[in-house]
Amino acid sequence: MPSAVLFDQPGGPDVLQWRPVEPLHPEVDQVVIGVEAAGINNADLLQRRGRYPVPPCAPRPLGLECAGTILAVGAAVTAWSPGDQACALLDGGGYADEVAVPATQVMPIPAGLTVLEAAAVPEVACTVYSNLGMIAGLTAGHTVLIHGAGGGIGSFAIQWATAIGAHVITTAGSDAKVRAGLELGAREAINYRQQDFMTTTLAATGGLGVDAILDVVGSDYLGRNLDCLAPDGHLVIIGGSTAPTMLDLGLLMSKRASVTATMLRARPADQKAAIVAGVTRDVLPLFEAGTIRVVVDTVVPLRNAAEAHRLLESKQTVGKVILDNRVRAGRRG
Repeated sequence: MPSAVLFDQPGGPDVLQWRPVEPLHPEVDQVVIGVEAAGINNADLLQRRGRYPVPPCAPRPLGLECAGTILAVGAAVTAWSPGDQACALLDGGGYADEVAVPATQVMPIPAGLTVLEAAAVPEVACTVYSNLGMIAGLTAGHTVLIHGAGGGIGSFAIQWATAIGAHVITTAGSDAKVRAGLELGAREAINYRQQDFMTTTLAATGGLGVDAILDVVGSDYLGRNLDCLAPDGHLVIIGGSTAPTMLDLGLLMSKRASVTATMLRARPADQKAAIVAGVTRDVLPLFEAGTIRVVVDTVVPLRNAAEAHRLLESKQTVGKVILDNRVRAGRRG
């Protein structure tokens, strides 16, 4: 009998409990993956607290990414077979021994990565690629401001933007995370507790501003982010506060700039399939070439997910926290 991390009521990390669940069977277009490792994301923490809009029909367990071995495939699936190693972008359900996922959201594990490292890839790679690449059009020679150098998103975004030839400015809340941002490829790293990121960003760009911004802070940064944009720049907001705030349309129009706010989990299946296909084509080879590395801070056993949540909430981590389920993964019944 498989098990999963579940909770009945929102609350602190201790609401998470390891419980038996029914075995899964794939729908016609799905695969079932025996979860060997799962990544933790901020959305998991918010959902546990009851502060995240969960899409209808999402699996009950937390978890938006995993890696492991395919156990079963649906009748219409031809690209994958039982026994294949894979990682996947999930609609939920990763904190479990097994998860069912559309085959179009499954990716091969890049050569050279362990299964623990592969579990850190799908959510961050799909988020960054879809927002900075597909929406903001970031390309070689552009300058990008990436907030949150120490997070899983930030640590990947810095590397990917650098790998495609963009110039990176990043922010972080400690000197240690500033150093991490620089080591990952940022040209300028700003400790926002000691410096005003807007003033420093404009100084670093000779007053011109940046072509793109990836923001995880939300409402509190909106005004200063707009001030940081260069003409024709694009601000992409992917998290943080959603409290009502003023938007200076005059400034936005004078810069011919644009603002987008997105949530990856809520996207329809066809959009997720296109994003996963783009990541498989354009991003995974960068891991195989060693151009991008996976930044894992800590690995915690899956059944101890509460401990992992407390660790991530401490804001002391750099990179991803990964849940390890290799003892149980791959078994059925």
